Amino acid sequence: MSPQPAPPAVTVRYFAGARAAAGVDTETCAAGTLEELVGRIVETHGERLERVLTACSFLVDGTQTRDRALQLAPGAVVDVLPPFAGG
Repeated sequence: MSPQPAPPAVTVRYFAGARAAAGVDTETCAAGTLEELVGRIVETHGERLERVLTACSFLVDGTQTRDRALQLAPGAVVDVLPPFAGG
């Protein structure tokens, strides 16, 4: 049995309340799907970020998605976008 390849490294960029909850603007994380990425960043940053993520949408390489099963390509950029107040 051959070893599983490592998941691709992706760049995660946090905005507004997600940035405040994560405590960082940007980080690199290894994840094969958006669901796996969400699990890893919650594991790293904790419950506060987990609560914020329930209302967030995601841009993967500039395309909005809520599909947590989405496969992430190596080098993908995932933007974590909480709802923005506006008027």
